[in-house]
Amino acid sequence: MEPSLRQIRYFLAAANAGQISRAAMDLNVSQSAITTAIKSLEDLIGARLFERHAGGVSLTYEGNLFLEHARHIIESVEEAVRIPRRIRDDVKGSINLALSYTISGYFFPPFLARFSRAFPNVKINLSEADRPTIEEGLVTNGFDLSVMLTSNIVNHEELAHDTLWRSRRRLWVDAHHKYLQKPSVSLQDVAEEPYIMLTVDEASNTAQRYWNRTPYRPNTIFRTSSVEAVRSMVANGMGVSILSDMVHRPWSLEGRRVEVIEVSDEIPTMDVGLVWRNGRSYNEATKAFIDFMHLGMGTDQSHNFAGTEIRAPVV
Repeated sequence: MEPSLRQIRYFLAAANAGQISRAAMDLNVSQSAITTAIKSLEDLIGARLFERHAGGVSLTYEGNLFLEHARHIIESVEEAVRIPRRIRDDVKGSINLALSYTISGYFFPPFLARFSRAFPNVKINLSEADRPTIEEGLVTNGFDLSVMLTSNIVNHEELAHDTLWRSRRRLWVDAHHKYLQKPSVSLQDVAEEPYIMLTVDEASNTAQRYWNRTPYRPNTIFRTSSVEAVRSMVANGMGVSILSDMVHRPWSLEGRRVEVIEVSDEIPTMDVGLVWRNGRSYNEATKAFIDFMHLGMGTDQSHNFAGTEIRAPVV
């Protein structure tokens, strides 16, 4: 017996939501359908995929391993079904593409590998840089396009963007943290704990903005540009942090678990997307890349770049 795509989709929904009830609502199915699918997968694999607790569900070590494979399966199937059946060897050219630090480490590599396989005659020249450098490069045509955190953009007059994904931010705590037993956690609660502040890609600036909407402030004991340093320190019980789901992994390098908790206060999402200079025209390679990214994220939107419509095909 082999797992079905439906079972895998239900598993992914539960992993993303952290609650069976939330996953059922997201997919508009019954909770029993989600539970049955997960139980069937666990029986097939011979290991538990989720730990059940009062706040919902969290992935086991085996569940985390299965998660990466499940994502690749769904991505491959969707790509095979939705990308037009045409010979893509005809698409040639190069793209000067800029990536922000978080994007290059936690988001883009799988897309680059898949795009390179789909369009072997397109060369992507990659550059990693901070936001000011990317914005300047886009304006001066040093970069054709960027995949970056669109929620950080400052130059809205000369730059346009499409948001592909909004990654929610949640509280990271160690596996035995007292807040895992609380029915609700607020920024006031977070302010009472030692806080590990991430600084890369202006994360600390973003944090300051939403903290400033409250009378509370984080008790920052350490500032770092390394997500792995935050993960390790949180996992070892040295403090807490609020970071996006995009960079969350449930296990530190030492094999200690990092749990996530919803914060009751409003926390902005970390938005990922494409950024370009207003009014610029693009070659076929860049248009193919833009279409590919929208297909990969399931956005399927049409856009207008310098008067040339770029429409992601729907199959």
